[in-house]
Amino acid sequence: MIVESLGWQALGLTLFGALAAGFTTGFAGFGTGLVAAGFWLHALPAALVPPLVAIASVTGQLVGLVTVRRAFSWGRVWPFLLGGFLGLPLGILALEQATPGLLRAVVGGFLIAYAAAQLGGLVKRRIGTWGGRPADTAIGFGGGLLGGFAALSGPLPLVWLQLRGLSADQQRATYQPFNLLILSAAAVGMAIAGHVDRQVLTLMGLCLPATLLGAWLGARAYRRVDEATFRLVVLVLLLLSGLVLVGRAVF
Repeated sequence: MIVESLGWQALGLTLFGALAAGFTTGFAGFGTGLVAAGFWLHALPAALVPPLVAIASVTGQLVGLVTVRRAFSWGRVWPFLLGGFLGLPLGILALEQATPGLLRAVVGGFLIAYAAAQLGGLVKRRIGTWGGRPADTAIGFGGGLLGGFAALSGPLPLVWLQLRGLSADQQRATYQPFNLLILSAAAVGMAIAGHVDRQVLTLMGLCLPATLLGAWLGARAYRRVDEATFRLVVLVLLLLSGLVLVGRAVF
């Protein structure tokens, strides 16, 4: 059994990662894959992480989506979805060819790039409507590719929407439905490809309560805690996690 083979330390890290990832998604509307991967790739076999992240992400998004349902606009979402569904099969295909070391390096590198871009102030620039819907579709394609490969569909559209200068509610009402649908399709695709086995389902059964609890607490904190401070803490943690993952893959 996967639980018995992990040991208490790895199991505790897995459950804490589920709780932290759920809280991040409930609070900020994204981040299940980023936060969970930072923990789970340290505690679990690398091949189990993408399908586990996809299932956990769908769970967290369902809770967080309720908070921004009034700001939803199909006109903003559909170009991202079109590109996402085109990129998703390629990401799943790439997952078939990936080695554990490569997976750690890719996920770790993405964590570093994303956190550094945020902390470095890249998202303070504004591009307005530059590129229009074709550009949105291209960004969605990249999100779908990453979603199929590592269940990390959200950060690329998120950074893009911030560059567009949308309000927080408009951003969340765009990337949360995108994440929900893309990661749901990714989970189905991974299951068809044989990546969702008994080990993944067992771990998901353990992590699901922690993910739901974290998402509920995060949604409550969203209205009470200073978002800038929380985002800063999360970004620093993501940056450190990415550095450790890349270090393990390289050395």
